[in-house]
Amino acid sequence: MTTIGLVRHGVTDWNLEGRAQGQHDIPLNEEGIRQARLLGERLAQEHWDYIYTSDLARASRTAEIISEAMGMKVTGYDARLREKSHGDLDGTTEEERIERWGPNWREIDHGEETLQDVLRRSLSFMKEITVKHPEDRVLVVSHGAWIRATMGELIRDREISKLSNTSICVLQHTEENWSCLLYNCTRHLEAR
Repeated sequence: MTTIGLVRHGVTDWNLEGRAQGQHDIPLNEEGIRQARLLGERLAQEHWDYIYTSDLARASRTAEIISEAMGMKVTGYDARLREKSHGDLDGTTEEERIERWGPNWREIDHGEETLQDVLRRSLSFMKEITVKHPEDRVLVVSHGAWIRATMGELIRDREISKLSNTSICVLQHTEENWSCLLYNCTRHLEAR
């Protein structure tokens, strides 16, 4: 049985501005660093064996802060864990999209990565982890759309909504079945 903790990275300035980050390499801001430290303190009280992360700065820095608090090293940086690319929408706010493409901007092809392409990456990673770590507890630091797409595919019995920065979702894999033990939990942020 593999247990996987899916962690969304800490907050960035682009998160606060409502900008689509996609695969732009945007760093954590001071609040994002604080959030990652609080999550690291929380996770240091639990048992986790490995930590993998997206290679984008906002996720990898979150993972590094968490791993330092836990007294471990990041196991791997993996491009398959990157956020969904939003094509021409990356770097824009909704207001800028309306300005540029009009109120029906959602109906235009902006070269976004498809859900199927995101799932191809994410399910490849998840399968590899369950084979490589069949009895372990593995943290995976990634991005909101990546986590939502992955969970939406693996956990069919619940609605997957927007995830908070540094939230953790815990999934368990037994044989070919996935279950969700914890969803969008941010109790580490509420304590401070």
